[in-house]
Amino acid sequence: MEKRALLVAFLLFPALLAAQEIKPASTRETGAAAWREKGVVAIREVPVWGQRPMKSIGVQETKFDSVVLKENIALSIADVLTFNSSIFVKQYGRATLSTVSFRGTGPSHTQVTWNGMRINNPMLGMTDFSMIPSYFIDDASLLHGTSSVNETGGGLGGLVKLSTAPAAADGFGLQYIQGIGMYRTFDEFLRLTWGDERWQVSTRAVYQSSANDYKYRNRDKKINVYDDDMNIIGSYYPVERNKSGAFDDVHVLQEVYYNTGRGDRFGLNAWYVNSNRELALLTTDYADDMQVENRQREHTLRSIASWDHYRTDWKVAAKAGYIHTWMAYDYRRDPGNGIMTSMTRSRSKIDTFYGQAEGEYTVGDKWLFTANISVHQHFVKSADKNVILQEGGKGIVGYDKGRIELDGSVSAKWRPTQRIGMSVVLREQMYGTKWATVPAFFADYLLSKRGNIVAKASVSRNYRFPTLNDLYFLPGGNTGLKNESGFQYEAGLSFAVGKEGTYTLSGSASWYDQHIDDWILWLPTAKGFFSPVNIKKVHAYGVEAQADLAVVLAKELKLGLNGTFSWSPSINEGEPMSPADQSVGKQLPYEPEYSATATGRLTYRSWGLLYQFCYYSERYTMSSNDITLTGSLTPYLMSNLSLEKGFTFRWADLSLKGTINNLFNEEYLSILSRPMPRMNVEFFIGIKPKGGKRK
Repeated sequence: MEKRALLVAFLLFPALLAAQEIKPASTRETGAAAWREKGVVAIREVPVWGQRPMKSIGVQETKFDSVVLKENIALSIADVLTFNSSIFVKQYGRATLSTVSFRGTGPSHTQVTWNGMRINNPMLGMTDFSMIPSYFIDDASLLHGTSSVNETGGGLGGLVKLSTAPAAADGFGLQYIQGIGMYRTFDEFLRLTWGDERWQVSTRAVYQSSANDYKYRNRDKKINVYDDDMNIIGSYYPVERNKSGAFDDVHVLQEVYYNTGRGDRFGLNAWYVNSNRELALLTTDYADDMQVENRQREHTLRSIASWDHYRTDWKVAAKAGYIHTWMAYDYRRDPGNGIMTSMTRSRSKIDTFYGQAEGEYTVGDKWLFTANISVHQHFVKSADKNVILQEGGKGIVGYDKGRIELDGSVSAKWRPTQRIGMSVVLREQMYGTKWATVPAFFADYLLSKRGNIVAKASVSRNYRFPTLNDLYFLPGGNTGLKNESGFQYEAGLSFAVGKEGTYTLSGSASWYDQHIDDWILWLPTAKGFFSPVNIKKVHAYGVEAQADLAVVLAKELKLGLNGTFSWSPSINEGEPMSPADQSVGKQLPYEPEYSATATGRLTYRSWGLLYQFCYYSERYTMSSNDITLTGSLTPYLMSNLSLEKGFTFRWADLSLKGTINNLFNEEYLSILSRPMPRMNVEFFIGIKPKGGKRK
């Protein structure tokens, strides 16, 4: 395993230099917008040296452009992050729970914002990325570790920042894409746009459904082979189908923007989700799929109204939002009498009201001051009925709680010379009745104008508050939990070189070191249920790297390569919880020590070829790191390949695309007892009519 990991690291050694944009956003858009629309590789100009944005002083950020987000339109954001970032994506299979974690931390240590509003589930503290179609996201970026303090608190690992943007339509526009894949999988994507100099209106819809009944080899079951005398002469692992894994999801996103032309822009975003998913049986379950119903349903509405006011030296903005989520989980089973009996019935309703105000003020070209205040008011009602806990038919447990969360920050960013920049951020947070102060300091220095070599460093103190389930879940909630807190240090280098119209090469590498006290972990109790406790300390440290190369091979032949690499030990350095506790000094469960990705894009005229690769090292399922049949998951390499051809007619633009997922038929698990699909194929056809556009 170690040799394999070292081989991968060697092959991806260029990824020790992470991709970093050095040109202003306005420059990127004008030169590359048309190319990105057609899905080709843009070769951007790289100056000998450039003015670094004040907002990005010392910040470690990974940005994804529109090409990455739309390379495989059927992907969720979870899949986009899997193949294009160094963070760990834990998946239970397509259309099932997908969570992400930075730098050896947990999913609840990752903050997620959509158009500025935090969308983490207040019950669990995490976000299900399988419920976020990439088709609905126009801009996405990762703020690693300390850098997340610039946007929000609580991200001990980092922040995933998602947003939409005006469609920039001129007249009416339409896009429709139909996808069909194995396992009776159907994907439909529709976008309608209309715009003029003042208004931009967009409607997006996604419908995805699948029987999701792929075959896999069940290595949790062994079938013996007998001779005529009933002597065992061999054994094998049976091939089974993914049972009860069908899904049916609908997403609708409505956006309206109005620009006054005098420095004011108003926006309205409303995103509705209707999901009906079966949860596949575990490989250890011997029940017939006709004897079990394991179903999760969700209705979610996210809405935001925004106002932005721009002037030459300052900006103010305000937002108001509302999130409503209804979730249901039902587990029914036939005990043997032919009647489906409800074993677990869970219902949750979450209402969140959101408000935010922010401002920026620039003093010359040396100072930038910012201020931000936001509020999230959560109301959560959760009720579970479990047959195991029933006493006299009254086994309903749950909680009905509300919590207000305030988050305010001020920052001062100073660039006294073109070479050096410094930034101080002070953030104040309140969750319920508990307060925390989050300070952070950032600095960068231009070591060499030749090659744009920049050194960065940062340090911060951050906090994460217990979730509502941590505090109040029945049975097991612990109202005596402490806040998680951590110090994080980071340093790194970045560079960018290139020749206009020929090639660009950029990259960076960063080292980080983080100590988290009072880490919250759910552990079994003597009463037969789990309960959260604070373990003393977790030490997470390591290296992250990225690299990005774009080159023109011939007049119409272009190549793009990018890669990431992560080494992220995450060690429990707390005190033993009992004499039998073997977790101290061990890697945290489900956190790979090594991960890597690579992407290659080759375009020629209207043809496009895409190859994607990701690698995760061994993950332990037990805190003791036992190497047993169920104590660890083997490393795996995943590859996807797609080929696309565009056609241009007077009346429309057409595209045809074929994708092979799991190209080498890898047999792997991301979660114990939940096998992932083997090699499978999808086809897509897209159309963009040209009628209705202004000349």
